[in-house]
Amino acid sequence: MSSPATDLVRLLTVRGESLAVAESLTGGLVAAEITAVPGASKVFRGSVIAYATELKHRLLGVDATLLERQGAVDPQVAGQMAAGVRKALGADWGIATTGVAGPDPQDGQPVGTVFVAVDGPLTAAGSSAGGGKVQALRLNGSRTEIRMESVRSVLALLLEQIAGEQYGNERAQDTERNGGF
Repeated sequence: MSSPATDLVRLLTVRGESLAVAESLTGGLVAAEITAVPGASKVFRGSVIAYATELKHRLLGVDATLLERQGAVDPQVAGQMAAGVRKALGADWGIATTGVAGPDPQDGQPVGTVFVAVDGPLTAAGSSAGGGKVQALRLNGSRTEIRMESVRSVLALLLEQIAGEQYGNERAQDTERNGGF
């Protein structure tokens, strides 16, 4: 059985497309997962770890007013991070993670609140097979578990956007299923 990162590298290689990563709460784990795959250098442009909020603006072009108003843990921030890294690193696709892994809440958001995002090229017909998409996650578990599920989730979201395939998120749960925060 192959991993989502392996599937992603294979699919991007076949398509002749490239990928860039913007990370906050995952701190480089997404890039590490991708670059662990043999042949990743054919598709992986690089990554920006913008852990500090001001770096999201300075390096990735996230709107400063949005960051002031909403904080770094926000769906629009995630979307702008993905678009910003795609542009900054000259990639076909950009993905991003932002959220709260714990142990304490951040920006008024509880631990386990995560946003993952994809930004990519629109198809020739202008459909939503490319473009931008943000997914909100409500995760349970330890700091390590939340970070690792964020990695799996952003890779699965990109695979869904590119290939339309469904990849399961083992730990992602909505608030109804996990009883809320």
